[in-house]
Amino acid sequence: MHYDVSDNVATITLDSPKNRNALSRTLVSELASSLTASGGDPTVRAVVLTHTGRVFCSGADLSEAGSQPSADAARAIMTVLTTIVELDKPVLAKIGGHVRAGGMGIIGACDIAVATDAASFAFTEVRIGLAPAIISLTTLDLMQPRAAARYYLTGETFDAATAAELGLITMAASADDIDAVIGALLDQIRQTSPQGSAETKRLVTSARRQRLATDSAGMAALSARLFASDEAQEGIHAFLERRLPAWRQ
Repeated sequence: MHYDVSDNVATITLDSPKNRNALSRTLVSELASSLTASGGDPTVRAVVLTHTGRVFCSGADLSEAGSQPSADAARAIMTVLTTIVELDKPVLAKIGGHVRAGGMGIIGACDIAVATDAASFAFTEVRIGLAPAIISLTTLDLMQPRAAARYYLTGETFDAATAAELGLITMAASADDIDAVIGALLDQIRQTSPQGSAETKRLVTSARRQRLATDSAGMAALSARLFASDEAQEGIHAFLERRLPAWRQ
C-alpha cells in the first residue's frame, strides 16, 4: 500500500500484485488506516483510490479464508466500506484493471469511479458458494433490479462500458485519457468549499449510510456463515487448486 498527499489530493495505491490486490488482513488494515489519515488531514480535499498491476482488487484473500475467523474478516471489510462512504471528502476510484467480488464493493462505495477499457468486472461470489452479502450494501442500490439479478446470479464478467451503463462506475475512459479525466474531476472538486463538499456528500449518501448502519451486522453475519459452510469451503479450495468444484463435476 502506498499513501501520498500532493496538491490537496491523497492517493491511496493498492500495491500487492502478487495476490491480485486481494483483501488480505494486511491490505484491509492499511487501507483503513490510509482512509482515516486522509479524513483527518485538513489539507486533503479528495482521495483517489487506485492500484498497481493488472487487477484493481480481486476480492477476499481466499488463501486466508481458513486462517482467520471469518466474522473478523467480514467486519474488517465492512469497516473499510463504511469508512469510504462516511468520509467527509469525495473518494474517486481510478480503475485500470480487473475488479471482482469484494473489490466491487469498494468501487461501489466510492463517490466517483472511472475505469479504462482494460478493466473488467464480476460478482463472482455465487460461483464459489458465497453471496455478495456485504458488498450488496454499496452496489445493489446502483443498479436496476433486473440488472442486479442478472450479474449477481450469473457471476458473469462484463466490461467498463457495461459497468458505466449499469451505474456501477461513473464513466469509462481510454487508458490514454484516464489521467486527464481524473485530473479534471479533481480540479472541479478543488473549486468547491470543504464544508459544501462534506455536507453535499452527506446528502447524496444519506440512504446508503442508513442502510449500512441498520444492515451491516446482518450482512457480515451472513458472509461469515457462508464462508464457514462446507459448500463454500469446497468452492474456495477448488478455486485455489484450479479445479472444478464438486457441483460442476
